[in-house]
Amino acid sequence: MELLKVDNINVYYGSIHAIKDVSFTVNEGEVVTLIGANGAGKSTILNTVSGLLRSKTGTVDFLGQSINHVPPHKIVAMGMAHCPEGRRVFLQMSVRDNLEMGAYTQPNSGVDEDIEKIYKLFPRLKERYKQVAGTLSGGEQQMLAMGRAMMSHPKLLMLDEPSMGLAPLLVEQIFDIIRELHAQGTTILLVEQNASMALEVADRAYVLETGRVTMSGTGKEVAESPAVKAAYLGG
Repeated sequence: MELLKVDNINVYYGSIHAIKDVSFTVNEGEVVTLIGANGAGKSTILNTVSGLLRSKTGTVDFLGQSINHVPPHKIVAMGMAHCPEGRRVFLQMSVRDNLEMGAYTQPNSGVDEDIEKIYKLFPRLKERYKQVAGTLSGGEQQMLAMGRAMMSHPKLLMLDEPSMGLAPLLVEQIFDIIRELHAQGTTILLVEQNASMALEVADRAYVLETGRVTMSGTGKEVAESPAVKAAYLGG
């Protein structure tokens, strides 16, 4: 089943043409990754899909219906969660309160049970549940941002640069969690500058250069491309 279909979007920042004729799909149960250099347009695409930006052309369909003019909070209620670049946790609130904020579309009766599931996935958050989020390490904040997104029971989880600024050991942990979420049936659209890790977990991948899709294929096919190896994989 096709969860997300992005067809011929063009996004501008004033007179700057940031996204040019981009089309791609995400099917239920897949991990799809967008890779590319800084400034290629990866985060802009996620912001357009989640309704924070609008395309001048084309359509964004989620669960078979157009969400071109749907407000972001209603897109969340439909079953899409966007874990943004830079984590964006509520710094003055506790870990638990951040998680509860992620559940605002869900019935109150299931929140405690859902929080326990997040604690199993991220044991560090259970240890820190009373701690103010602004005092967490970068890795802990990333775990909290992902946990908060999962509290909305997303049909599609969009992760924007989850490994940014993290030590290598923490990057491995974050990607282990991405694999676990995938194994549990979560569909994931992943934007990630660590191309080798992203392609390892991806069923399919799209390469972006200056706002355009220049290549697509399975994660393995894209990883084995000489151009991708030279540009992103150091080979």
